[in-house]
Amino acid sequence: MTMGGLLDGVGRIAVLRANALGDLMFALPALDALRAAYPSAEIVLLGGPLHAELLTGRPGPVDGVAILPPIEGLRPPSPGEESVPVEDFLANARTAPFDLAVQIHGGGRTSNRIATALGARVTAGLRAPGSPPLDRWIPYVYYQAEIARYLEVVGLVGATPVTVQPTLAVTAADVAEARRVAGPPSRRRVVIHPGATDPRRRWSAERFGHVARELLSQGYEVVVTGTTDERAVVARVAEADRRIRTLVGELSLGGLVGLLAGAAVAVANDTGPLHVAAAVGTPSVGIYWVGNVINSAPPYRARHRPIPSWRVHCPVCGADCTRDLYPARPGDGCVHSDSFVDDIPPEEVLQAVYDLTDPRRAASGPMAGQRAGIGY
Repeated sequence: MTMGGLLDGVGRIAVLRANALGDLMFALPALDALRAAYPSAEIVLLGGPLHAELLTGRPGPVDGVAILPPIEGLRPPSPGEESVPVEDFLANARTAPFDLAVQIHGGGRTSNRIATALGARVTAGLRAPGSPPLDRWIPYVYYQAEIARYLEVVGLVGATPVTVQPTLAVTAADVAEARRVAGPPSRRRVVIHPGATDPRRRWSAERFGHVARELLSQGYEVVVTGTTDERAVVARVAEADRRIRTLVGELSLGGLVGLLAGAAVAVANDTGPLHVAAAVGTPSVGIYWVGNVINSAPPYRARHRPIPSWRVHCPVCGADCTRDLYPARPGDGCVHSDSFVDDIPPEEVLQAVYDLTDPRRAASGPMAGQRAGIGY
């Protein structure tokens, strides 16, 4: 592990971060730190099509996005994507050399090879046991707040934090698209996103539906969003009340940003739209498995309520699923993918929404007495 300060003569910086939408939000403070440390450098994000769609032309620390070809262990291909061979991408990247390559895409088994192959003067990033080394690196330890993880990495090249809060700019085009598709909020708008890539992180559609129905009864407007792959789960949520508005595959990423920016609160599983909501300044209520609270929940409570499930045993077979990362601890492992968060009662989620949006109900809700009892 090699530490270091600012580098001289840095004109171009590559940052490798090619995974999902929420993962990009966690990296924004590190990108802001790099921009402050190297104000005249060109910062290029090596990402995927979604990163190019979201960031191109958007104010922020990134000057451009280079779409990294699909690489096994790094990022899967997007639907219908045509890509160049990895070797051609890297050869082209070396024709306009980077001075610094920063790897903030996992433990480095694959990503460190890509970062090194860019031909930069200095490489910096994360390294798990057995991964290729970089010039400057810190160990990748799974349970760490993601924002802090990436701030540590850019600290290796002298970039000190300027913020620990992800901030994503909202453009006039974002707002215009959201209003064109969803209309302006008619009253306090709650955006619910019931999907998540990992089924273990999904709260059931029936629970989301219960929350939506109760919020409608209290005068809120409810909009349920989803990708085209999430159409079925969105439809199941909407079965709870015919007044629920659904938007499936109708918004670009920019339109989703605009929709979330105009909401009174976002309610979602631990997935991309939840973290985008936080980055545009919208209060959020998040459904989390307890282990994911460590890595991805916002640390602030004035505007955010991460609600954890404390379940660690598989609801199907009873295996202790905290053991996978700790080989010295005995455990049988588990192959099931049932929800680990469905034990969170809807009442907790509703009360969190009221806490953030309705001071009267926050003071008089069903959990108020319980909360007062732990204030000492």
